[in-house]
Amino acid sequence: SRGLGMSSRYMIPLAKHLAPHFEVYAPDLPGFGLSDKPRRALTVRELADALAAFMTAIGMKRAAFVGNSLGCEVLVELALVHPQLVDRLVLQGPTPDPEARNLFRQVIGFLAIAPFERWSLAWVAFSDYARAGIGRYIMTLRSMVDNRIGEKALRVEQPTLVVWGTRDYIVPHAFVVSLAGSLPRGGLAVIPGAAHGINYSHPEAFTAVLLPFLLAAGEMSSARSRNPAVSAS
Repeated sequence: SRGLGMSSRYMIPLAKHLAPHFEVYAPDLPGFGLSDKPRRALTVRELADALAAFMTAIGMKRAAFVGNSLGCEVLVELALVHPQLVDRLVLQGPTPDPEARNLFRQVIGFLAIAPFERWSLAWVAFSDYARAGIGRYIMTLRSMVDNRIGEKALRVEQPTLVVWGTRDYIVPHAFVVSLAGSLPRGGLAVIPGAAHGINYSHPEAFTAVLLPFLLAAGEMSSARSRNPAVSAS
């Protein structure tokens, strides 16, 4: 599940690296990318429900999920509201709770990480934001700010891996350490030199961290048979 305002194109570099091992899906959630644009922006809960409906529509009963930024919040909500659908979670660059993420901090953090991302990401982000519309972006941001992922993480029962890049100045190191520690079955992986968009800018390093977690004991055979294992959007 992708970051705020972004489309599935943001996840394609990672999806290409995971495709030899899994059947990978990268849907555009309602309001973003090429999906329909509801009149109002959907809440985090409604985006999770939409992802669940997508799985039902294609006949997918259970999967592992990889999320970035806002996508992490959607996936935590999915794990709580539709736990039967979620085998495990990967939360990369999860956004901090409200007291740590005012808009000024987000803007400064975005400018600070820009030199460490792939420059083509700027075009993907610009075109995706233009397609979604600034109003939808702002309303979705409001829902994200009102959503407390730190509190909800305490109730996530599925195995969960938090992934953070050492140059991610949007997400504080202390927050990911706290979040990973609060997850009942959580762990933390740190990727040196990576910023916020690891799925786009550092897909090789991200995949190296993901595979041991996704191909956990007892699941190697199902992965090799290409059962739906990862849904990334």
